[in-house]
Amino acid sequence: MKTLNFEVAADVDPAQLVYTFGGAQAKAELKPGTVVSTSTLDCFAGMITEAGVKPSALIDPRYLNPQTGPFYIEGAEPGDTLAIHFISIEPRFDWGVSTTVEFFGALTGTHDTALLQDPLPENTWFYDLDTEKRLVHFQALGSDLRLPLPLDPMHGTVGVAPALGEVRSALAPGNWGGNMDTPEMRAKTTCYLGVNVPGALFSLGDGHARQGEGETCGVAVECAMDTVFIVELIKGQAPAWPRIETDEYLITTGSTKPLEDAFRIANVEMVNWVSELLEIGTMDAYQLVSQTCLSPVANVVDTVYTMVCKVPKALLGETAAAAFGGAHQKLREKAAEWSAQK
Repeated sequence: MKTLNFEVAADVDPAQLVYTFGGAQAKAELKPGTVVSTSTLDCFAGMITEAGVKPSALIDPRYLNPQTGPFYIEGAEPGDTLAIHFISIEPRFDWGVSTTVEFFGALTGTHDTALLQDPLPENTWFYDLDTEKRLVHFQALGSDLRLPLPLDPMHGTVGVAPALGEVRSALAPGNWGGNMDTPEMRAKTTCYLGVNVPGALFSLGDGHARQGEGETCGVAVECAMDTVFIVELIKGQAPAWPRIETDEYLITTGSTKPLEDAFRIANVEMVNWVSELLEIGTMDAYQLVSQTCLSPVANVVDTVYTMVCKVPKALLGETAAAAFGGAHQKLREKAAEWSAQK
């Protein structure tokens, strides 16, 4: 099984990195079936490294969410489906940071939701990461309180170039993927993305050591990542919005404002997916999804919001395993084969 090693230097000049989906030349070309071992920087490109500092004093807001890639996938054409299976997502270093930022987050006035109030104070929290014990240590700034939290690494940004030559900020999610910020994007997960341009131009970044559903303050436990994934190409079958599959769940996404419309997109996508898989009518699928789905919030802080809809595969019978021709199970087997050969 072919492996590509593609590392991003920890001390790279942030201005040399990619901060968009679309609009950038491919950094490498991949054949379908390739295993990619790569690295990402945190959303601040490593510029914030200690507690108590004001983010605005250290970062340029134009340079947030640097992306690793884009990767050109040989043979990918508009209308195809790119399947990305994450073998592993692990913190690159033993620390992460989170912040509060003026006029950013779900519980404050923002530039879009203007209110007559002062901004919440800027600050930074530093987290020690223990990958052996699988812990993320919260340290309060105003007291000695210290709490261990479960390590749950994921990628906030996963996506391809948008259609029609559009260039979209890596801070924004949409039907190309992007900054969806869903904790569902963990290791052992397969993400399905519709291809919009030749080669797809896949990128990823914005690693989180953990994140609560909703990313309420706007910033997770941000950290650089070492990530291994397999890329596969499925001809045709492009989903309208990114889909995710795990061993336990089928998951759909929707990104827009207001939040209820993001909810509607994610649920319509699930109704359509279940209808296709089970070969039942739309109204039967609507009824079934209504009684089986979970709808966690991914984020309510990005330029537009993201909702997911997830249905347990066990409730749908064996047919659920046939999604995209059984791609998830095949990729799980390839991942196990690659890991055994390491």
